Amino acid sequence: MSLAGPILLFEKLDHLVDEHWPKNTTLPPSWANLWSVCSNLDQWDKIGTSKRKPTMTLVEKILAKKAGKKVVRPDEIVEVSVDRAMIHDALGAHTIARFRELGVSKVWDPAKIVVVLDHYVPAKDVDTAKKCLSIKKFVLEQGIDNYYEVGKGGIAHQVLVEKGHVLPGTTLVAVDSHTTTSGVMGAFATGIGVDEMAAVFKTGKLWERVPGTIRINVEGELKPPMMSKDLMLLILKRLGVSGALFKSLQYTGSAIGQMSIEGRMVLTNMAIESGATNGIIEPDEKTVDFLKARTSQPFEAIRGDPDAEYAQTLDFDADEIKQPVVAVPSKPSNAVGVTEVEGTKIDQAFIGSCTNGRLEDLRMAARILKGRKVDKFTKVIVIPASQEVYKAALAEGLITTFVEAGAVVGPPTCGPCMEAHMGILGPAEVCISSANRNFQGRVGDVTAKIYLASPATVAASALKGKISDPREFF
Repeated sequence: MSLAGPILLFEKLDHLVDEHWPKNTTLPPSWANLWSVCSNLDQWDKIGTSKRKPTMTLVEKILAKKAGKKVVRPDEIVEVSVDRAMIHDALGAHTIARFRELGVSKVWDPAKIVVVLDHYVPAKDVDTAKKCLSIKKFVLEQGIDNYYEVGKGGIAHQVLVEKGHVLPGTTLVAVDSHTTTSGVMGAFATGIGVDEMAAVFKTGKLWERVPGTIRINVEGELKPPMMSKDLMLLILKRLGVSGALFKSLQYTGSAIGQMSIEGRMVLTNMAIESGATNGIIEPDEKTVDFLKARTSQPFEAIRGDPDAEYAQTLDFDADEIKQPVVAVPSKPSNAVGVTEVEGTKIDQAFIGSCTNGRLEDLRMAARILKGRKVDKFTKVIVIPASQEVYKAALAEGLITTFVEAGAVVGPPTCGPCMEAHMGILGPAEVCISSANRNFQGRVGDVTAKIYLASPATVAASALKGKISDPREFF
């Protein structure tokens, strides 16, 4: 049934109640009965007569604001205004082609569009070079200033956050499933298709199904060499690859508060691996400090209501993670302790991607590799997530550590994460990777196998040429 009428009635009733009765008082029976009818519509059944209006989660508040509504509820479809839209070289040319088919010559707001070349750069062949050229032409034609060419940006999801393009309480859409990463800033960030993006380019608006929220509450503290990647793999083990379809994952708890922004980004990045629409973390002092150093734009730190209803709450204790975690082929949810697969021979070790190519990750890997040599027969590839990360790693001597250990360091790009280039696997090869997916054929030949792990575990494995426990090097 359509909720437009009931919600309008609820809003009118709410206005009348505000006029005639003080807050937190019991309504007269006649009013209470009408309130009860309205508040029971479409999952409003738990709203009592002593509560003035429905409570909302963080995601619901953001979408309500962007839809111009007082209240939205899970599974309601709303039209929201888009604050930021991003395309990259993998699907940018396709998006532009669809946009031109709509018969309009100009995008709705070039200042709200970000374009990043990251998947196939530097161009790996003539076809990808042509796509990048067509995107650059569009950028110049439309007057889009937020354009990141090779050597000036990096992986899109890293660039969006570190350049201050994503603010708390805003909406971000992009033609990439790992757009969920930007939820680390307290924004609603989700991936969409090229047809939807073409419509966004035209109108600046998008239909969105309001996701119910699964709260992932994590207490305790991760003890090195355990990292947020180990925690996330365990979360996925509990949820499965489709356990959060049409849901939002909101990460809460003392363990989340203690994490760096970089560590938190791993969690929001991999929310999509459970099928979630988005991942999100409420802004705190760390978020505000991070943004103040990167943007002068004003922002509002929206927070969910303390008594908001969650579709589900899953509790985790970081203190109980006693050993590093590895996801065995071919699902990110196939999590086991490293000791269960220790000794598995590998052909390649990859440290990088939008999941684990940040400075914190490179520091951990360098700590393990410093003064040591990687296995003679193992290809070890390190790719910083952005130019900013690359420069910082250079300044700290991390790049020298990797090179001296026998690894190859690539330019900021997606690399082998999704069979782009720079590390494609051959038949029956085995790779341990700090990326986010280990599906069959994800990084090359369909007979190749991919194990997912933290940068610490990948670095330790690179030294021995087989899956290894990084605790040995601490």
